[in-house]
Amino acid sequence: CWRKTIITSAESLDLSRRSCPLSQRAPTGLNHVGRPEHIPETAMPGGALDAAMCAEEAGSEEDLYEDLHGSGHHYSHPGGGGEQLAINELISDGSVVCAEALWDHVTMDDQELGFKAGDVIEVMDATNREWWWGRVSDGEGWFPASFVRLRVNQDEPVDDEAPRLGAGGAEAQSSKDQMRTNVINEILSTERDYIKHLRDICEGYLRQCRKRVDMFSEEQLRTIFGNIEDIYRCQKAFVKALEQKFNRERPHLSELGACFLEHQADFQIYSEYCNNHPNACVELSRLAKLSKYVYFFEACRLLQKMIDISLDGFLLTPVQKICKYPLQLAELLKYTHPQHRDFKDVEAALHAMKNVAQLINERKRRLENIDKIAQWQSSIEDWEGEDLLVRSSELIYSGELTRVIQPQAKSQQRMFFLFDHQLIYCKKDLLRRDVLYYKGRLDMDSLEVVDLEDGKDRDLHVSLKNAFRLHCGTTGDGHLLCTRKPEQKQRWLKAFAREREQVWLDQETGFIITELQRKQAMLNASKEQATGKPKAVGRPCYLTRQKHPALPSSRPQPQVLVLAEPRRKPSTFWHSISRLAPFRK
Repeated sequence: CWRKTIITSAESLDLSRRSCPLSQRAPTGLNHVGRPEHIPETAMPGGALDAAMCAEEAGSEEDLYEDLHGSGHHYSHPGGGGEQLAINELISDGSVVCAEALWDHVTMDDQELGFKAGDVIEVMDATNREWWWGRVSDGEGWFPASFVRLRVNQDEPVDDEAPRLGAGGAEAQSSKDQMRTNVINEILSTERDYIKHLRDICEGYLRQCRKRVDMFSEEQLRTIFGNIEDIYRCQKAFVKALEQKFNRERPHLSELGACFLEHQADFQIYSEYCNNHPNACVELSRLAKLSKYVYFFEACRLLQKMIDISLDGFLLTPVQKICKYPLQLAELLKYTHPQHRDFKDVEAALHAMKNVAQLINERKRRLENIDKIAQWQSSIEDWEGEDLLVRSSELIYSGELTRVIQPQAKSQQRMFFLFDHQLIYCKKDLLRRDVLYYKGRLDMDSLEVVDLEDGKDRDLHVSLKNAFRLHCGTTGDGHLLCTRKPEQKQRWLKAFAREREQVWLDQETGFIITELQRKQAMLNASKEQATGKPKAVGRPCYLTRQKHPALPSSRPQPQVLVLAEPRRKPSTFWHSISRLAPFRK
């Protein structure tokens, strides 16, 4: 009645690792065994030419690269090699293999399986390296293997088994201790692999790039690699703290929660990296069109003896890593007894890491909005002054208001758009009501919102209803605005309060839009306007996941342990739908 299946690694199941296949992103100059037919000397990293010359005495340059390429993995790759074989062997044996979703998967095809972050998916077929077949409560379908994380403890006791286990309390507690040990071992193992991964990027790529000042500027390297060196330093300190708290004799007694709490502030540096990652993808896509950069990056990978993933795939790992911590801590808490000395710290660490992940996701969402804001601005006729993105990055609220001009008490109907730091107002075209003309802006940093009671205004000598005033304390100027209904007025007052909260939060967390990001968004908007394309307000193109070219065409047949190798495609993340309200012209 109790069967516990634990996935740790391929080695634990005595399944030898399959040699890693040639990357589908490898340059065409590599032949079928992974050796370069010709790599220009100008594209090889510093020191690589010396190594190649030394290799001539013992063999040839091809022998050198063959040795480098055949050196094997330095860390496990999820869903590939022996681990993939292990998963399929468990499934074929009748075991239930479960995985937890790291991100939302929005279904783009009727054969795909949709789910939300945190959902548990039963993996029913994993023969395809990139796409697995799974089941959740409301259906079955294909889903990207990179969107999930296998649970450490697979088959857990069902509810009707609990009383029987309760009779043997010692046995049940021993099993729970073993499960906690499994989670702790996984946390430490993945951290060690992650440190190796960061070191490979910093030493194998970044260091070599810095030697080639003829190919890379410092600004380029900052765009491509972000603050990955800062992350590497912080992670080394974090792993050292984990190792010190690890109880090797009785691992289940290890107290890891305090380590996460002590380093929670350090994890916020991931926000800068995640925000920069789309820029890195754009720059790498540009360089990928130049053969000398393709050969250079491939040579870096081979010389560092890294697995066959392109650079943009390696640079995605920190983005994935920060999202995994809440899942790991949730599983650790699940198997930590309330009386355990680590319970309260793990509980607090889980809450803290959720907040860190939420902050990063929120910043990511904000950056996703800047393209839409730039597109909106480009649709406004007669725009004057600085670009909206110079100061703002979030639409808080929008609607139609009556603007009362003093002292004539003349009223105007205008469309108002409240962003952080500023309020934009526009006039609708008399004939085409979907066209807006820019009329002005108000600096919210210098204004105070004053709620006005219904009745006669002493200064204007007119009756006002549903009105409020935006008052400038330094100049004494004011802007009188009215809504049609009381509930609309309340929504505007709440929106003004949210705008101040957003500005304060941005100052506290240090959120900014870089000049590069602003210029890129405005450039994209101008290009789209020049081509006459509709001014879409959907997600930016780098987040729009097209149908996978290698999506399996039918439901998997009974298990046959032959690993298909579909064409690799970069995984996309953060599929949460933006809260930014659709703009209208």
